[in-house]
Amino acid sequence: MEKGNFVDYIRIYAKSGKGGAGSLHFMRTKFNAQAGPDGGDGGRGGHIILRGNQQLWTLLHLRWYKNVIAENGQNGSGNNSTGAYGKDVVIEVPLGTIARDQETGEIEAEILHDGQELIWLPGGQGGRGNSYFKSATNQTPEYAQPGMPGVEGWKLLELKMLADVGLVGFPNAGKSTLLSAITAAKPKVANYAFTTLTPQLGIVAYRDNKSFCMADLPGIIEGAHEGKGLGHRFLRHIERNSVLLFMIPADSNDHMKEFEILVNELEQYNPELLDKQFLVAISKSDMLDDELKEAIAAEFPDDLPLIFISSVQNEGLTILKDKLWEALNKPVDEKPHYSFLAEREPVVRKTPYWQVQDEEGEAGDEDDDDAYSDEDGYEEQES
Repeated sequence: MEKGNFVDYIRIYAKSGKGGAGSLHFMRTKFNAQAGPDGGDGGRGGHIILRGNQQLWTLLHLRWYKNVIAENGQNGSGNNSTGAYGKDVVIEVPLGTIARDQETGEIEAEILHDGQELIWLPGGQGGRGNSYFKSATNQTPEYAQPGMPGVEGWKLLELKMLADVGLVGFPNAGKSTLLSAITAAKPKVANYAFTTLTPQLGIVAYRDNKSFCMADLPGIIEGAHEGKGLGHRFLRHIERNSVLLFMIPADSNDHMKEFEILVNELEQYNPELLDKQFLVAISKSDMLDDELKEAIAAEFPDDLPLIFISSVQNEGLTILKDKLWEALNKPVDEKPHYSFLAEREPVVRKTPYWQVQDEEGEAGDEDDDDAYSDEDGYEEQES
């Protein structure tokens, strides 16, 4: 997932096939000029199907497909011949992809497993031929059904990465360093802001051959939910994480204030994110003595798990993995209740969080660019 190759949001115009019309036909034989109706049914229109593919990590392969149109079903014919079905269109997507209707925001499909197939837009049903309507009181029906139309409209495909633990923090909080220290991932590490431009995944090896997945997300800044910085482009990935690990550097001017800003950005984007398990890691803690650690710990509520780590010196990483594993394996019905959250006023967004791109003019008009990449936002598509 290098620069220029990560696309996690795309808009396409999709249309399933129209059903074929039923046939209005009467059989005529050598010895019977009126042998009765024999019009066959029309064929079903082609479906548009989503299929999960674990070998895919982005929606890059779809960036050039502005229109996805399935084949129409064929009309029925005489001798009770059913029309051929329209050819289905199968779109392969990475795991964690959500399909929405752009106008309503309704989730129409969700792909979570390799090889999983879902009919996203069903093809129109073929019409009945006139032989179907023959009865004792109507021996020669002179009508047949037209085919039903397919489903069409502007659709959104969003990739929300599937990871157990998501790293949340400001730029230069030490997220990439931590990921490289406890996984085999090799994210870019440098001493300047926004070194991570795309989400990075790594597998954390745990005790007894157990493991869990960790995601390093681009740094969030204050105002990210409004489109500032890079964070607003990747906030959707946090929705998939079971546990959020907030990274606060030891040299921060105000550790608790920095944590509160990060929580506020998540809440402004989607208040449901506050229902997740939280852990706070004070990174770069090798520069702290015991007295400073006690002073920092006193800033945070007692019910919020706090761990001091140093990825460079390999300090506190075993304890961190133990705490993360414990949080990941808590019963599903045990929702966290943090005291500092209970004191906050609930946030009501004027615009649904799934329309965050529309607020920036990125997915609203049909003339806008439709593929969202890490290099320059949405990139132009060609028919």
